[in-house]
Amino acid sequence: MHSTGPARKIKIGNREIGRDTAPFVIAELSGNHSQSLDTARAMVKAAAESGAHAIKLQTYTADSMTLDVMEAGFVIEETDSLWHGASLYSLYQKAATPYAWHSELFDYAKSLGMLAFSSPFDESAVDFLDELDVPCFKIASFELTDIPLIKKAASKGKPLIMSTGMASLSEIELAVETAREAGCEEIILLKCTSTYPAEPINTNLNTIPHLRDAFGCEVGLSDHTGGIGAAVASVALGASVIEKHFVLDRNGGGVDAAFSLEPQELASLVTETERAWQALGQVKYGGTVAEDKAKQYRRSIYVSQDIQPGEPLGPNNLKIVRPAFGLAPKHWDFVLHKKASRFIRKGTALSWEHIGE
Repeated sequence: MHSTGPARKIKIGNREIGRDTAPFVIAELSGNHSQSLDTARAMVKAAAESGAHAIKLQTYTADSMTLDVMEAGFVIEETDSLWHGASLYSLYQKAATPYAWHSELFDYAKSLGMLAFSSPFDESAVDFLDELDVPCFKIASFELTDIPLIKKAASKGKPLIMSTGMASLSEIELAVETAREAGCEEIILLKCTSTYPAEPINTNLNTIPHLRDAFGCEVGLSDHTGGIGAAVASVALGASVIEKHFVLDRNGGGVDAAFSLEPQELASLVTETERAWQALGQVKYGGTVAEDKAKQYRRSIYVSQDIQPGEPLGPNNLKIVRPAFGLAPKHWDFVLHKKASRFIRKGTALSWEHIGE
């Protein structure tokens, strides 16, 4: 495995993605619309008002995801799962976004100034989305090993965002090589922890710069933790894309509600990730231009009592205080016991001309 040098500039729609611009924030609607088009539209509107740069759907049917059976493996058995006891088929039926909604939701998002795209889960979904002229494709973390799907999506000549989830380095390498061989050079890899919700302790954000170096791609975070802390921290490590699940009201339900952000939290995510990005700056010492005026509030040597000509200078008539218009404190030892060259009034900033031979 080798890096191909610095990540190339990527544009999704009219938006440039990279560390030279503020992080690109994607609101993932997932199935939190609970099969209501009105709710889905309200989610798109709330995402726009929160300042998200894009919304993302998921494009599948229960039949394109799994088989309608109750055999072992097709029912969620983990007792700590949000979906314990449900069959995969029933879950996907409940969570799917109807194909008929896609065009309307995409157009609505665009009318509100956002980009809109989706994750295809099979090859026919890639063609369906391509006909709707999406600006990019997103491969979900569980589909990263579906090499035919990646090849199909990468062949469309659009940027490709891929969540890495629990993929090993060699699995990510195969996915990236497949995409590049199919003609896609604009690749964004998202660090992702495939637990729902995810714990911060399992998030391993330090993988982000390693991913960037290893594959020469733009890198971001698909975040299933609560709150915005992990996402803000990821920006400091070079994340240029942040994807978060979104819901109007966590208490109102929705398949992913437990680990989704509400509108005011999404607004905070947009603001704070941009702040984090702005704050990175460059390596700099000695203060900025903006700090110049503050330098006067450092300390310097001032006359604390009236001093007569020829009088020795010392702690009885000098003091190190704010502001900084007198001699710097580093000269204190040199000044001590020298004699005043003239009368100096209390409150005068000590200067070299006040010191006699």
